[in-house]
Amino acid sequence: MLHNMFKPAALALATASLVFAGNAIAETAQTERHNVEATTIAEGLSFPWGIAFLPNGDALITEKSGTLRRVGMNGVIGEAITNVPDVVYKSQGGLLDVAIDPNFADNNWVYLSYSEADPAGGEGNSTAVARGKLIGNNLQEVEVIFRGAPKYKSGAHFGSRLVFSPEGYLFVTLGDRYSAMDDAQTLDNHHGKVVRIWPDGSVPEDNPFAGKEDALPEIWSYGHRNVQGAAIHPDSGALWTVEHGPKGGDEINIPKAGANYGWPIATYGVDYDNSIISEKTHVEGTVQPHYYWVPSIATSNMIFYTGDEFPAWQGDVLVAALKTMKVARLDLEGDRVMHEEDLFVDLVNQRIRDIEQGPDGAIYLVTDDRNGKLIRISNADE
Repeated sequence: MLHNMFKPAALALATASLVFAGNAIAETAQTERHNVEATTIAEGLSFPWGIAFLPNGDALITEKSGTLRRVGMNGVIGEAITNVPDVVYKSQGGLLDVAIDPNFADNNWVYLSYSEADPAGGEGNSTAVARGKLIGNNLQEVEVIFRGAPKYKSGAHFGSRLVFSPEGYLFVTLGDRYSAMDDAQTLDNHHGKVVRIWPDGSVPEDNPFAGKEDALPEIWSYGHRNVQGAAIHPDSGALWTVEHGPKGGDEINIPKAGANYGWPIATYGVDYDNSIISEKTHVEGTVQPHYYWVPSIATSNMIFYTGDEFPAWQGDVLVAALKTMKVARLDLEGDRVMHEEDLFVDLVNQRIRDIEQGPDGAIYLVTDDRNGKLIRISNADE
């Protein structure tokens, strides 16, 4: 476990310059290892949340209000894709992440996570995952493959990142629903959990709590707060996650089957009014964060960079941030974080909701704003 003991480099704070890229204006900036260029591909997106790239290079982008759009790299924002599930658009809830099936070329499955109202008519809601086949501009054969339990009356902490493992499992990250934080320590609910399912929603037989009484079989790990970022390590195939702490204590974890990551009985943060949540940063039987931030940077998503566009970043972890409007680059030696650098400071100037690596090796960001942007980060050294 490491804290961010390294002072992030200030090179990314260098004054940006303007260059023209086609009809778009690109800004350039210097970082420790690369000069970078940020180009706004599209804007006018309403609080976009997730990005997934289609085989032809177009991006599927969710808008929190419940709209799924196809965005071309020419900046054209398509009409809303039809037959998307209804969402509870409230506070932090709405249409959240999007992922395409690893075998999308053969089956056309698209997966969406979202806040879902209680089908029974109650006042509660929870994170749900649905999938449908993308045919033209329409989702077909839509089916809900996961519903978080219980439905709970809250507009906060839905988690909601989707990531496929090399073995074909689907990991779904969840939040503790804020006012139900104590549920993160019990196994009879999905609050504050990471779950692992098959793409059709069925439960793998080797899940750590499958077949056990008083435990939900989908649970992979527990004791999380609000996990909004997830990625698969390109070499080990292990799941890595990043979650929001309270005021302090954003965490990177490498969730293991059945492990307890401590929230809220252990934390490096305090509540937003500075009251103490727990006096302890570690409790026996829980796992320490692999890396953490104090103060919080308000993490969103994370990726392992594997492309050719930025050769000096290959294998690094890139963590997007909301409050601090930056991307933290973590230089790894094995799994150990050796150095942290702040990227794209004063280059994006909006809260960064998602970060993805595109098919071209460039880095793509969407910004959390009513006039949200899709931004491409490319190499300005070439």
